[in-house]
Amino acid sequence: MGLVASQSFKNIIYTYLGFFIGAINTLFLYTEFLSAEYYGMVGYMLSLAYVIMPLMAFGVHNTLVKFYSSFKTRVSVNSFLTLMLVLPILIIIPIFLITYLGYDVIGNFLSQKNEIIKGYLWHTVFIAIALAYFEVFFAWAKVQMQTVFGNFMKEVFHRVGTMTLLFLLHFEVIDLEQFMAGLVVVYILRMLVMSVYAFSIKLPVITFKRVNNLRNILKYSLLIIIAGSIATILLDVDKVMLGHYIDIKEIAYYNVAIFIAAVISVPQRAMHQILLPLSAKYLNEKDFGALEDLYKRSSLNLFIVGGFIFLLIVLNINQLYYIIPEEFSGGLFVVFIISISKLYDSLLGSNNAILFNSDYYRVVLVLGVILVILMVILNIVFIPLFGINGAGIATFLAIFVYNSIKLFFVYRKFKMVPFTLYTLKIGTFIFISVLLFYFWEFPFHPIVNIGLKSLLITAIYVFVVYKFDFSEDISLLIKRYLKLK
Repeated sequence: MGLVASQSFKNIIYTYLGFFIGAINTLFLYTEFLSAEYYGMVGYMLSLAYVIMPLMAFGVHNTLVKFYSSFKTRVSVNSFLTLMLVLPILIIIPIFLITYLGYDVIGNFLSQKNEIIKGYLWHTVFIAIALAYFEVFFAWAKVQMQTVFGNFMKEVFHRVGTMTLLFLLHFEVIDLEQFMAGLVVVYILRMLVMSVYAFSIKLPVITFKRVNNLRNILKYSLLIIIAGSIATILLDVDKVMLGHYIDIKEIAYYNVAIFIAAVISVPQRAMHQILLPLSAKYLNEKDFGALEDLYKRSSLNLFIVGGFIFLLIVLNINQLYYIIPEEFSGGLFVVFIISISKLYDSLLGSNNAILFNSDYYRVVLVLGVILVILMVILNIVFIPLFGINGAGIATFLAIFVYNSIKLFFVYRKFKMVPFTLYTLKIGTFIFISVLLFYFWEFPFHPIVNIGLKSLLITAIYVFVVYKFDFSEDISLLIKRYLKLK
C-alpha cells in the first residue's frame, strides 16, 4: 500500500483543498453573487455536461487504464495511445453536427419548464468536450502512476477559476453572459494544461499501425461508455430531471445539499485515481492475493475516513444551515440521505476498479442500465411528489441497489468481500456517535459551535481509531503526524 498511501494522501489534500474552495463558492459566493435562477442554471449546465461526457470520451479514459499495461513493445504502445487520442473525435464530431442542425429542437425539449436553459446549450456542449478530453489526458498520466498533478487539476483548478469569475462578476468587471462564457473557458483551459502535463510525462508518437486486440479494445470502449454514463447519471441525472419538473432556482438549493454530502466521497475519489491502474495491473498479472488485500484495505481505510467526515457533516448540519441564506435549508433532508449513500460508496473500496478492469464488466453494465432506468422512473415518481427531497430519495435508492449488486457480483466471481470485523466495529461506533451528539449543541454562535463540536468529535474519533487499532495504515499515519510512539 506504499504507493497507494503516498499518492492517495497527496490526492486527498488536493481534493479537500478543492472542496474547501468549492464550499466557499457553493455556500457563500454563488448564493450571494448570483440569483437563484442563474445558480440553478449553472448547476443544470454542468450536470448535463457531466452526463454526456462519457459518450464524448468514447470510454477512452477507462480503456486506456485497462489495456495499457498489456502492451509491451514501443510500437504497440504508441499505436494504442494514438488510437486513444483519435477515438473520442469519432463521437464528438457527430454530436457537434447534431447539436448545430437540431439546436432549436433540442433546446425546446430541454427548456419546456425553464426557458433559460435554451440559451446555454452550446456552453454545455463545449464543457462536455473539455471534460471528456481532460479525462483522457488524466488517464494518460495515471497509467504512468502519476496522479497527483492530475488530481490537482481535477479538483482545484476549475474551482479557483470559478471563484475568480464570481468575484469579477460581483465587482462588475464582467456581466452575467461573460461569466457563463468564462466558465466554458475555465474548463477548456484546464483540459489544455492537463494535456501539456500528460505529454510531458510521455510524449505521444503518432503511429497508425494495427493495434493488437483491437476488437476487444473497441468492444470495451463501447461498453464502458455505458458504464461511465451509468456512474455519471447516478450522480447528475437528478439535477437534470429537476429542471423538467420544478423551478430552476430550486436546483440551487439541491446543489448546495448535494455538495455538502459529496465531501464524504473525497477520500474515495482521491484513492480511486491510483486504485484503478493498480487493480488493472493485478488483474492482468492474475495476482489475486494482492487484489484481495487491496480490496479489504481500501474499503476499511475509506470507511474510517468517510465515517469521520460523515459525522462532521451530520452532527454540524443544523448549525451550518443557520449561516447560509434561509431558503437553502430546504435541502436538509437531502444532505442526510445522500450522506448515507456516500458512506456506503466508501465501503466499496476498490470494487469499481476491480469490475471495470475485469472480464465481467459486461454483466455489470447490463445491470447498470437497468438501474439507470429504475432511477429515472424513481425520479419521475418522487420529484412531483416531494420536489428536491424526492430527487434525493430516488438517488439514494438507486445507489443502494447498484452498490449492493456490485458487492455481490465481486463476491460471486472473485470470492472476495471487502468487509472485516473492524468494519462492523467502525459502523457501530459511527452509529453511537450520531445518537450521542446529534441533538446536543454548544450555546454559542453557529460558527463557534461548529468549530468546538468538530474539535470534540475529531479528538474522540482519532482516539478510538488509534486506541483500538482499527486500521494499520491509519494508525501509522496518526503516529507519524501526532509524533506518537
